[in-house]
Amino acid sequence: MPQNPHADPPADPGDSGFLRQFGRSEETTEFHSPIPEGYEGGRHKYVAILGTVMSGLGKGIFSSSLAKLLKDKGLSVAPIKMEGYLNIDSGTLNPYRHGEVFVLADGTECDMDLVTYERMLDQDLDRSNFVTSGQIYADILRLEREGGFLGQDVQMIPHVTGQVKLLLRKLAMSGGPGGGPADVVFIEVGGTVGDYENSFYIEALRELAFEEGVQSTCFVALTYIIEPAILGEQKSKAAQLGIKRLMGAGIQPHIIACRAHRPVTTTVIQKIAMYSNVPIKRVFSMHDRESIYTVPEAMWAEGLDREILSILDLYDRVDPVHEERARHRWSGFAERIRAARRHRITIGITGKYTAVRDAYASIERAIEHAATHLSADVDVKWLDTSDVDASNVADRIGQGLHAVIVPGGFGERGFEGKIRCVECVRTRGIPYLGICLGFQAAVIEYARNILGLTGANSTEFDADCEHPVIAELPEQKKIEGLGGTMRLGARDVLLEPDTLAAFLFAPDRSMTIRQRFRHRWEAEPAYVEQLSAAGLRFSGRHPEQPIMQILELDKKVHPYFVASQFHPEMTSRPLRPHPMFMGLVAAAIVRANPDAGRKPVGSDLARWLRPAGASPAPEPQIRITNTTGTTGTTTPA
Repeated sequence: MPQNPHADPPADPGDSGFLRQFGRSEETTEFHSPIPEGYEGGRHKYVAILGTVMSGLGKGIFSSSLAKLLKDKGLSVAPIKMEGYLNIDSGTLNPYRHGEVFVLADGTECDMDLVTYERMLDQDLDRSNFVTSGQIYADILRLEREGGFLGQDVQMIPHVTGQVKLLLRKLAMSGGPGGGPADVVFIEVGGTVGDYENSFYIEALRELAFEEGVQSTCFVALTYIIEPAILGEQKSKAAQLGIKRLMGAGIQPHIIACRAHRPVTTTVIQKIAMYSNVPIKRVFSMHDRESIYTVPEAMWAEGLDREILSILDLYDRVDPVHEERARHRWSGFAERIRAARRHRITIGITGKYTAVRDAYASIERAIEHAATHLSADVDVKWLDTSDVDASNVADRIGQGLHAVIVPGGFGERGFEGKIRCVECVRTRGIPYLGICLGFQAAVIEYARNILGLTGANSTEFDADCEHPVIAELPEQKKIEGLGGTMRLGARDVLLEPDTLAAFLFAPDRSMTIRQRFRHRWEAEPAYVEQLSAAGLRFSGRHPEQPIMQILELDKKVHPYFVASQFHPEMTSRPLRPHPMFMGLVAAAIVRANPDAGRKPVGSDLARWLRPAGASPAPEPQIRITNTTGTTGTTTPA
C-alpha cells in the first residue's frame, strides 16, 4: 500500500519555549503531494525511463517498445514525455535543433518522440501525454497568484515536484482507453541525468516511488556503451559513471538498457550489472537493428516484459489470449521487415532541412510502413531545394527517381526550388506526393505554368503578389476558431467520389476522413474554379467551408499526382500504413518495373493501383503563356 505522507507528524514533547514559535508544525507539513480526487493507491503502476551519458539514444524507442509488450498482454498503458525546456510546446522549435514538430489529434505541438508511442501502441495521444518545464512553471505561478498555496513560500521541493506527481497521477486515472484508468504509466524524461533543467523531474519520480510504495515503480536507465575505433573494443566506464550519477540522485535502477552499435559483450554486461546492483538478466543490449520495429520482439525474447511484470506485480492482470493475437499480428509485420524484397525503388525527398534527417523522421517511417507491406526496398535520396533552379532541376530529379515527395515547411528559402521540382515531376509523369507546403507548391506551379499566371505566389512569401493563389484567409480563421495561430490537429476532410483520393481512402467506406493539419496558408477560393477548369482537381475539401485539402491530376494526365494540405505521415502506423504513401510506393514500383503492374488482381500491389479508366476528367482548352510571351491553347499534359 502507498505510504501516507500527509499524516500529522508525531508530537515532540521536547519542542517548547522560544524556538517553538518559529518551528511550529501542527498547521502544516513538509509534504506537498496533491492527490487527485478518486485516485486509488496501488491501482496504478509507473515505469520511468531516464537517460545517461548522452541524449538521443532512443529512450522513446525503448519505452514505447516496452509499453507495447505490456499493452499486448491486455494491460492499458499511458505514456508521457517530460521535456526540460521552458517552451510551452514544441511549435516554435527549429527542426535543425530538435527534429520535426509532431502534432497530436487535439492540436498539441509536441516532441517527435510522441509519434513513436502512437506508432508502436497504435494509440492516439493528447496534451496530457506531453509536458514541458515551461508548462509546469506556468501552472505553479498561476496557482500562486490564485492563492493556491495558502501563503506558503513556494519552492522547487515540494511544490514543483508535487505538481509533477499530480500530473502523473491524473494521467494514471484518465490515460487509458476511452479516458479510463491506465494500468501502467510510462514516463520518459528528456535529456540525460545531470541536466539542470531535468533535476526536478528526477526528484519528483524519486518521491513518487517512495509515496506509492513497494512494487509501484520501475526505473529504467538507458546508457551508452562506447566503442572507440582506435581501441576496437567496447568500454563501459562512461556508462558506469552515468548510472552512478542516477543512483546519487536517490534512484536505484531496476533495468539497464545499453545502447551500442554492436551487441553488448558479456563482459560489459557483467561490469554494468556489478557496478549498478542490477541482475544480469535485467541488463539489455539495445544495439543497432534493421528496424526499430524489431525491438519489441528482441525485448520479448530476452524476457524483459516478464521482468517488468515481476517488478510491478502485474501477472494477475495479463490476458494470454489477447497477447497471443497481438504478437501474431506484430510478428507478421516484423517478418516482412526482415524478408527479401521483391521490388527496388528510389524516392526523392525535396526539402531544406535535409542535413538533419530527424526533420523528416515521420516521412521516413511512413515510407517504411508502406514499403514493408508492398515488399519494396526503398532507397531515399535527399534533395536540398535551396540550390535547385531551372538549370539543374532536370539533373537532380532525373537521376533515377521513381517518385518524389515535397514535404512541409515554413519560410521562403528553398521554396522556388520546390516549385521547379513539382514542374519537373508533373511534366515527366514521375509519381508525386505533396505534403502541406508541397500542396501549396503544386497549386502555385499549376497556376504559373498551366494558367499562365506568372505572378502566382503565396502571401507567406510575397504579401503583394499579383495572383495570391495561396493566402491566409481571415474568414477561415474565424470559422476554425484559430485566432492568430495555425490550423492544428485532426480535422474532417470530405472526399469527392470517383477520384484518386476516394480510391485510396474509401473504396467501401464513408467519404469523410479525419486527418491532422499544421498550416497557416491555404488555397485561395477565388482561384479554385479557374484551377479546376484547367484540370487540377480538388478532391478533398472541408465539409462545410471552401477550404481545399486534397488535390490531384487525373490518371489520363499523370500516373500518380496527389497532394494534401494535411500531414499523412503523422497518422501512418506500422500495421495500418497511410493510404497516400501506399499509393505512392505502388506507383513508384510500377514506374521502376512496368511489368509489376500486370500482377493478378488480388495481390497487395493491385489494391493500390487505380484502374486506368477510372474517373474520367474534362480536358478543357487551357491558356498557356510560354517563355517568349506568346499565348496558345492546349490540353493538360
